[in-house]
Amino acid sequence: MLRWILGGREAQGSLEKSPVLCIGEEQPKNCFTELQVLKGHFDIVRFLVQIDDFRCASAGDDGLVLIWNIETGERLQELRGHSQQITAITTFVCRSDVTAHPSLITASSDRTLSLWDPDTANRIQTISDLQSSVKCLLVLERLSLWVSGGEELCVWNKDFQLQCHRQQHSDTGITALIELPKNCLAAAMDKEIVIHRLTLSTDSSVSVSEIHRLSEHQDQIRALISVNDGLFASGSHAGELILWDSISWTTQATMHILWEESQASTQTEIRLGAQKPSEMSIQHLSTNGKLLLAAVGSGLYVYNVVSRTVVAYRKAAHDSNVLHTTLLSDSEVMSCSEDGSVRMWEIQDLPLPAEPASAGFFGMWTFGRSSKQSGPQSKKVVDIPNLRTLELTGDLIGHSGAVQMFISFKEKGLVTCSTDHLLILWKNGDTQSRLRSLALFHKLEENGGL
Repeated sequence: MLRWILGGREAQGSLEKSPVLCIGEEQPKNCFTELQVLKGHFDIVRFLVQIDDFRCASAGDDGLVLIWNIETGERLQELRGHSQQITAITTFVCRSDVTAHPSLITASSDRTLSLWDPDTANRIQTISDLQSSVKCLLVLERLSLWVSGGEELCVWNKDFQLQCHRQQHSDTGITALIELPKNCLAAAMDKEIVIHRLTLSTDSSVSVSEIHRLSEHQDQIRALISVNDGLFASGSHAGELILWDSISWTTQATMHILWEESQASTQTEIRLGAQKPSEMSIQHLSTNGKLLLAAVGSGLYVYNVVSRTVVAYRKAAHDSNVLHTTLLSDSEVMSCSEDGSVRMWEIQDLPLPAEPASAGFFGMWTFGRSSKQSGPQSKKVVDIPNLRTLELTGDLIGHSGAVQMFISFKEKGLVTCSTDHLLILWKNGDTQSRLRSLALFHKLEENGGL
């Protein structure tokens, strides 16, 4: 493995960094001090999915799907078959009476869907007569079904047979799908969330019907996520973050993240002309069932769904838009950005009540169906009780392009993908050093010493 001294910014060009966020080379809480560059793609790598405890798949604009061993960095398989970029990928477990074998489903701009065996690289099934390309995939393990979303909502069985479909009348089509209780689905379409219900008949046939539309968002929905059994959340291009009840589909909380205090905070509508839309856009949501982490422009926003309170935030977490986030624990956060960096954060108590972690403000924060009513007086975030701060604890610099996403294999390491066509496997330097020493010791024992 290559050893990488973190903290420098040479790989990212001559961009000026905020002095507050320059952590430097001393990063005692950052264990990722070794990296291995994984090559194989020849275009942007957009997707990573975990197959099992030691394998992941990568896919992107070159139409390739590559299988990697994250313990060794070895490229295990190369799945070829799509003629255009991959638009969605997910794992699908093929179950029998005695075994459960992981497979991969891929969708492409070539208007095909494919089922792959990652062990052999064989393409098991192909569907090539789609009317449009698929933008998202959702596996319903409990029902042994899976769903594809685009201009159509299609429901398929484990044998890749179409069970039912429904045409969606929207310019953007379906951009995200999540599963809800009682055989329901939530589909994001432009500014609306459309609730569908699956009906399973005694003869094993399946039908899908639209039963409700949620129209609270005022701008295009960019992120949709299931929080826990009772809640799901959505985020829009205009910084609207809405928490929904998964059964009644009613609004539980509404936040409008503007970062700057509005001049018209007492009015129902807030003017956003002073801000660039990208500064407010919610690009990604992640959750651990208790906390909700939103990527808002180049910033991060942490919200407690139990207490309905803001936990912590940082207006400028990166130098460009944050593209992907995850909550490693109730106090540890990770994010990656268009600026090419992957950053580790810790939610900490503020040093002093009079010393806020950031000068940013939220234009408005409300609860319930506030979009139809006059909002309360705008509040500074630093006035919210028990607010904490996001402190930078690690800065992983290795990519020369925007980092699209990452997946964590916990103690085994971290995998990142980027527009630079590369994957990077990040490892715990101390652990790798001990493993090398142990391997050397065993070799010496086998050879009878020096």
